[in-house]
Amino acid sequence: MSSDRPGSGAELTHLAEQAKPIAAIPPHDLLVFLLGITALLGGALVLGRLAQRVGLPVIVGELATGILLGPSVFAKAAPDAAHWLLPTDPDRFHLLEAVGQLGVILFVGMTGTEMDVGAVLRRGRTAVRVSLGGLLIPLGLGVATGLLLPSGLLSATADTEVFALFLGVAMAVSAIPVIARILVDLNLLHHRIGQLTLAAGTVDDAVGWLLLSVVSALATTGVRAGDILVSVGSVAATVAVAIVLGRPVAEVALSWSTRRRATGDSPAATVSLTCAVLIIGGAAATQALRLEAIFGAFVVGMVIGSRRSFDPRLVGPLRLVVTGVLAPLFFALAGLRVDLSALARPTVLAAAAVVLAVAVAGKFLGAYLGARRSRLGHWEALAIGAGMNARGVVEIVVAGTGLRLGVISPAGYTVVVLVAVATSVMAPPLLRWAVIRGALVPAAPEPAGPRPLVPDGAGATPAPRDGAPAPDPIV
Repeated sequence: MSSDRPGSGAELTHLAEQAKPIAAIPPHDLLVFLLGITALLGGALVLGRLAQRVGLPVIVGELATGILLGPSVFAKAAPDAAHWLLPTDPDRFHLLEAVGQLGVILFVGMTGTEMDVGAVLRRGRTAVRVSLGGLLIPLGLGVATGLLLPSGLLSATADTEVFALFLGVAMAVSAIPVIARILVDLNLLHHRIGQLTLAAGTVDDAVGWLLLSVVSALATTGVRAGDILVSVGSVAATVAVAIVLGRPVAEVALSWSTRRRATGDSPAATVSLTCAVLIIGGAAATQALRLEAIFGAFVVGMVIGSRRSFDPRLVGPLRLVVTGVLAPLFFALAGLRVDLSALARPTVLAAAAVVLAVAVAGKFLGAYLGARRSRLGHWEALAIGAGMNARGVVEIVVAGTGLRLGVISPAGYTVVVLVAVATSVMAPPLLRWAVIRGALVPAAPEPAGPRPLVPDGAGATPAPRDGAPAPDPIV
């Protein structure tokens, strides 16, 4: 019995064994990991450029990479080779997934730095009306649709109420990177339509991340009145802490990083690293609160972007790595979870058609009514609705979060991803049609050469802030 006492020889031996260095990753596992990364990034590069050539968003090609390598094509044609290259064993696949999660956290954080809250405030009531219409109507229609959809789109452990709220959030979001790219192509970025669309989309995205974090908490704790209050309170407390404490902390960190750096280092490298630390730390904080990690990343990104000491040009290295490498890898991994064979089931195919119709009608109707209430013209209101209809990368992130939380089934995930792709593809021609029919402004001619390779328009140069230079475009 003496060996069980604290400080006994057996216990000390056990502690000594635990203190030994952790074994390195096995060589074969490292090889499989590197080959998987190579296949996903190589496919994203080739298919992304091919998508650009035919006038589609880059993200379509990146998602297609995962779809081709996943259960829809490669895993059916050559299951042994597919299992070896992209193993379904959780311990191995989680290596890839961890890199993808790092990519999406940094991507959402960098998106937050580009949110121009000042533009929203300058647009005042008009932006608020458009954003509320474009948020509340699709949110309500999405929740109602989620309550009526067949249970096959839910995971086995999900509550119907949580699934319905999740679907409402997925219907309500817009994708600022996609919208910005479209507006640049049509020479509308600095037009009233472009500014109102970006301002309204900013509000919708911010509220969408907040609601997604509430859904994340409810999926973890369950739907009970007390848990709902705790979840909403946690989200509100996170925002309050970010405003009260986050802003001075970010200001000090950014100011320090521009002054203190190793000899030979550029300010851009030091500031990029500082921003990465802040964004990942914010994601870890909200994850510890059982909220969604990307919510913390987004909030910290907005805090960083609002600081006077923040120069968008100094995060160029970080933005380049995130949008050029990590984000394409995440979207290719997202495609791996899409199983197009699920659409062979009539109920899933019908549900996909219903969800797409609700998504398009809800966003168009909401934004249109909000714009008309602000006394905008018919064609201007239609153009804003067309622009805000693009879901793109944001809805794909939302879909991945729902699948990871166990809110939706793989079939439901496939449906939501297809809606994100379809709305992103249809947004440019619809917006161009509204602009031309309404004779709002002449559309810019298509560029002669290939466009810069950026994930879903994420590299579009945003409008400069008051008194701040515009960031360099990512190419």
